Amino acid sequence: MPDNFYGGLDFGTSGVRISIIDLHKELVYSNSVPYLYSFKNPNSWINSCEKILDSIPVEVKSNLNKLAISGTSGTLMASNLKGEPMGEAIPYHQACNESKILVESLTFGEDHLQTPYSSLAKALNLIDKYGTNILLRHQSDWITGWFLKDWTYGEEGNNLKLGWDIKKGSWPISFLNTSWQKCLPEIIKSGKIIGQVNSDLAKKLNLNKQLILISGTTDSNASLIAASLGKEDGLTVLGTTIVVKKIIDKPVKELGITTHRVSGNWICGGASNAGCGILSKFFSDLEIKELSRQINPSKNTSLNLLPLNSKGERFPINNSNLEPILGPRPVSDSLYLHALFEGLAKIELKGWEKLGELTGSLPKKIITIGGGSKNPQWRKIREKIINIPIVSCNKTTSFGTALLAINSK
Repeated sequence: MPDNFYGGLDFGTSGVRISIIDLHKELVYSNSVPYLYSFKNPNSWINSCEKILDSIPVEVKSNLNKLAISGTSGTLMASNLKGEPMGEAIPYHQACNESKILVESLTFGEDHLQTPYSSLAKALNLIDKYGTNILLRHQSDWITGWFLKDWTYGEEGNNLKLGWDIKKGSWPISFLNTSWQKCLPEIIKSGKIIGQVNSDLAKKLNLNKQLILISGTTDSNASLIAASLGKEDGLTVLGTTIVVKKIIDKPVKELGITTHRVSGNWICGGASNAGCGILSKFFSDLEIKELSRQINPSKNTSLNLLPLNSKGERFPINNSNLEPILGPRPVSDSLYLHALFEGLAKIELKGWEKLGELTGSLPKKIITIGGGSKNPQWRKIREKIINIPIVSCNKTTSFGTALLAINSK
């Protein structure tokens, strides 16, 4: 068995998944563990993390050389200076309207930050609640810090919604001399070596004492790495929420749009509040599979649903007051599932139309990753509504995170 393995941990909305690969980038181990408590509870992330690490075969775990972590984009928490959580995190899909005026004054000319869903709006909410003697960290940055017992750093892509300017490599001038500037992380690029796992933690979890932690990324960027996106391709992530991304020539600044830099390319995209999460409110995974077989994708339901998980939308419409439309519900469960698939496909279509307007072109092919990508009926409905060829990628987000670890410098 090879001496070196490389791991990727991905923390999603419902649980954590791990992928471990060898030097040839072949998968040697994978697993997933649901959260025991609420997604908002940082202790839930750690509980599931410890369980999944405990599940790794000894011969693999002892030779785990590098580890990178991805997490939900825009989930922000406050900890004390020792890294201990002050309370619940504010999840990516939650709007913070209380700080609207202050957010606008701090981000004049930066339209992409002037949304109640921005991490900046959440940060001001947390500062108002806990004061300024805290650390503000996104999900994957805080978990990386937990491995190191050092919460100094934050990865650049995770912190774009907090105000980090990836092109200038700095925080906005308006943040200087604020009482809370000290709460912000020291920014490091994705895929860079940060440091070695804390020795006491390595002993407790039976990890390789020389395990190196790599600066991670957001979950959707890890999906993009896993999918090996080409310049004429688009990426749709069908997870708890829908995310669409494409490679562009230069950064775009627009409300609801985030521009990242991944593997040397500029990537723009947006994330809806709608996605597979709404399906699980009505049906189990087994029911979705069985009911999907009864759907004829070539037919239309004539039901115009707006299947948001709850009130409020981030993209392609940025409106924290937008209400879901989930009825009327027909007697037939398969018809209702069909209508939900159609509603989600229409949201995805509007997302691609929005990116097309901003970038001047639509993708020639859409690569889909995530749980929803495995459903053939939904894929055919999406192809019919979006009118672009769609292919499924069987790689996971955690696999993309593991690739980030093996390619680190």
